Amino acid sequence: MTTKNTPPKGFTIDDPEAFAHNIARMVEEGGKAASAYLKPREEGEASFEFAEGAGEVAKVLARVAEYWLSDPERTVAAESRLVSNYIDLWSNALKRMMGEPAPATAQPDPGDKRFKDPQWSDNAYFDFIKQFYLVTSRWAVDMVNEAEDLDPGTRTKAAFYVRQIADALAPSNFVFTNPELLQETLSSNADNLARGMHLLAEDIEAGHGDLKIRQSGEGDFELGENLATTPGKVIYQNSLCQVIQYTPATDKVLKRPLLIVPPWINKFYILDLNEKKSFIRWCVAQGHTVFVISWVNPTEAHARKSFEHYMQEGVLEALDVALKVTGADGVNAVGYCVGGTILAVTLAWMAAHKDTRIKSATLFATQVDFTHAGDLRVFADEEHIADLEYRMKMRGYLEGKRMANAFNLLRANDLIWPYVIANYIKGQEPAPFDLLYWNADATRMPAANHAFYLRNCYLKNRLSAGAMEVAGVTLDLKKVKIPIYNLATKEDHIAPPRSVFLGSSFFGGKVTFVLTGSGHIAGVINHPDRNKYQYWTGPAPKGDTYEDWLPKAKEHPGSWWPHWQKWITSKNRGRVAPPPIGGKDFKPLEDAPGSYVRIKA
Repeated sequence: MTTKNTPPKGFTIDDPEAFAHNIARMVEEGGKAASAYLKPREEGEASFEFAEGAGEVAKVLARVAEYWLSDPERTVAAESRLVSNYIDLWSNALKRMMGEPAPATAQPDPGDKRFKDPQWSDNAYFDFIKQFYLVTSRWAVDMVNEAEDLDPGTRTKAAFYVRQIADALAPSNFVFTNPELLQETLSSNADNLARGMHLLAEDIEAGHGDLKIRQSGEGDFELGENLATTPGKVIYQNSLCQVIQYTPATDKVLKRPLLIVPPWINKFYILDLNEKKSFIRWCVAQGHTVFVISWVNPTEAHARKSFEHYMQEGVLEALDVALKVTGADGVNAVGYCVGGTILAVTLAWMAAHKDTRIKSATLFATQVDFTHAGDLRVFADEEHIADLEYRMKMRGYLEGKRMANAFNLLRANDLIWPYVIANYIKGQEPAPFDLLYWNADATRMPAANHAFYLRNCYLKNRLSAGAMEVAGVTLDLKKVKIPIYNLATKEDHIAPPRSVFLGSSFFGGKVTFVLTGSGHIAGVINHPDRNKYQYWTGPAPKGDTYEDWLPKAKEHPGSWWPHWQKWITSKNRGRVAPPPIGGKDFKPLEDAPGSYVRIKA
């Protein structure tokens, strides 16, 4: 029989001696973690950057506080709103303690996975902590959203910083305020904490003094064996890229080849993860002769490579190769993310030179206008860019981990905190997962290229304004008259659908705008056999805003890939015998996926 002084079931220490032993192990492993963090800094291989970042956050949030504190009436209104919610929460908590029914003051959003354990609602203590957090964090978000007289840049930064702070301080991230973690710790006699601290030390050491959160177990992933396995050959390479031609899988192929321009911010094999997820393999099976650019993972030797070089030595040289191999009159081009941006730049440059060799373009989650570029703009103001330029000047490139960290911060509750909890508090090594293995396979960015991209796209928005100059040409997207298939993903944090939609209006030809479910990766890489998500088609993306277009759009179940295939074959009906690998001019150099993609950051 349970008495009033008996702790709830699951919240007791089974073996105090083992508990004490494991706490000692945790402290020992914590010393190793601290050493792994401090040693590179003592040796000058890493720097203390927290103070700089904290100063920036404090400066931005001070602008928000200044608005609310500059007017006593506003100050009282803001405080009253928070205190009123606290009083309501406390009153309901007291009613619950006395056995009376009480409504919740705050409920988690339906998709919030942090509070799914039943104890968050069943246990009055944890329920109170949960609601206290929700009330406070939502009030903080409201303070940013409702602060007037903030310029858009400051508001975007403030909202981003408040969300990061709120995510970090969530009670789900701490042992004593998370019922699942507390039970795990007590039932295992803190063995989970000792294991977790050991993993933390390993990950700090692997990051050379910075925490490199492991999102996937190493498993037995190997490029060419169980990743990027579509048969093909590298048939051309220069200092910036390799060009891969894939082996045909049909007796006849579309007359015009498909040239894919992937982003250099990630590695191209996201398009060829495995047989069940591969866009490249699926395109080959539909009768496309597929050529893919595989960008080099740059070193200091590539420091001066800019957008001009990525266009000329990347897209244009790959175009030459594809046409020499096939003898076709042109290609159908595909660009993904920043690969789509450089493709759009190339199209405008070619239009200025009356070069019509690219007959259609498909853009995956691509921005050509950066008015609504989303949270990545936080990292693209003058101060941040100048700081990055200084750092890149020292090395010749931006380290891969910096870009990876920025992307992870955009979805911290999916890509950071679940792994912090699982790895370092539960002490569990993550299971092998191909997508997250790819996500961790980071790439560097050449100094000149990345600086040009940030300044001309995110900071100045010159491409859509007709003011970007590349290789001696001032680019005008209105001169691009070829048909374009412009794909946006509904939950994209990197290329928001509103931004992609607006970009459609800057081209001079017909644009087919399609919206797909899910996000920047899963929405694009959605094999029809998986029967997941949905996509929307609608009127031409002219005149209306994205918010106006969406209610007029028609929803279709499943993958957008067949819809795209129908679109592209309608413009490319001729079928011919497959060209030989490399044709007459290029001798195969090595098997796909090649050697450039294997270079680690």
